[in-house]
Amino acid sequence: MKATMEYHNPVLLKETVDGLNIKEAGVYVDVTFGGGGHSKEILKRLGDKGRLFAFDQDVDALENTIDDSRFTLIHENFRYIKRFLRFHGVKEVDGILADFGVSSHQFDVASRGFSTRFEAELDMRMNQNNQLSAYHVINEYDEAQIKQVLLQYGELRAAPAMAKMIVEYRETEVIKTSDQLKSVLKSFLSPKYENKILAQIYQAIRIEVNQEIEALKEFLQQTPEILKPKGRVSLISYHSLEDRLVKRFIRNGLFEGEPERDMFGNFEVPLKKVGGLIVPSSEEIKMNNRARSAKLRIAEKL
Repeated sequence: MKATMEYHNPVLLKETVDGLNIKEAGVYVDVTFGGGGHSKEILKRLGDKGRLFAFDQDVDALENTIDDSRFTLIHENFRYIKRFLRFHGVKEVDGILADFGVSSHQFDVASRGFSTRFEAELDMRMNQNNQLSAYHVINEYDEAQIKQVLLQYGELRAAPAMAKMIVEYRETEVIKTSDQLKSVLKSFLSPKYENKILAQIYQAIRIEVNQEIEALKEFLQQTPEILKPKGRVSLISYHSLEDRLVKRFIRNGLFEGEPERDMFGNFEVPLKKVGGLIVPSSEEIKMNNRARSAKLRIAEKL
């Protein structure tokens, strides 16, 4: 097994854990365990009576489990946070940490199919037990569905033409690998913007495969119910789709539309933001290039 720091350099480590305002005897949840970097920092700040629960759906992450009686690692998607905390006898917690990025490990293992750098079979499943993979999206979705995925999750203006090209190509040959997919879409990959466009394509397919937006919404909706009064969330997003949802939910408890107001024009919200948007320093980005698009938002239950 690779060393934990190779698995995933925790982004905004101090800022994210500081944001939880940790109490020594508190109960905390790290819903994106990965290499355990954030979890280890939380455990350092907990006393003997403190407890930490962590979630990760990726079986590879289980190899990084921490040998500590205060720690429990739950092999599940964080969209089921309330159900599995209840299973462990926990109804309320003092803080929740989430880093919504794909781990460095997932990008660096070629066979997982997350990275544009490697030739690999189309996969992109964070949970290897899931049926839906990138192969199914590319080869079994119809043209309208592929267009919607690329448009909604990749924000690609050329999505209609890309979807048409994929569907036309697969009439004669199944698209099995990342290199095949690049070849099919090569007319859209101008040398100047190739990496950026490929990243958008991969992001779109990955989000669809892992139902990332649905999982994020389900998770966020459960946080006010799980948090104790004055309990906090520290949430790191990496692209505008996620960050917009996090920002809107903190602001008014909804993902779209406006909350109902009383006769004085006021409305109730479950959370209030703590401080402003936090982004990595130039020094952190130099050390860990994948931190460059990270955005941290902290909120507290009223």
